[in-house]
Amino acid sequence: MNKTGKVFGPLSKYDKTLPYTYSASVYAIENNKDIVSYYFSDTICGLIELLDEQKISPQNVDLIGHYLGNDIPLEKKYCLSPDGDWLKRPDICHSLEEHYKDTLDELYKGHVELGECSFEDRDREGY
Repeated sequence: MNKTGKVFGPLSKYDKTLPYTYSASVYAIENNKDIVSYYFSDTICGLIELLDEQKISPQNVDLIGHYLGNDIPLEKKYCLSPDGDWLKRPDICHSLEEHYKDTLDELYKGHVELGECSFEDRDREGY
């Protein structure tokens, strides 16, 4: 990270067209939204990687992109393999990039399989 990034954090966090962070709401009991655990990451690939490492099934998860002042649900299907498992990098990057190219859906902007991803300056660690 350069000097500016050390002082102000990742510059991509100041781009209001990109999510500030991502979260997953994980329901302890299927279809019961009363008992929820939350997971966070500054990148969607980092969040999905954490959910996969924790062996959290996609069926009980809602994904959310947190923009400054706005929380927007995301479609899980672009983060899943045809078998319904979480995609790993670079497959998730490719899936999100292709979806954006096909639809220009701003929610999936900035994810790149090859080249420089808009989230490259962020930590992929999940919590």
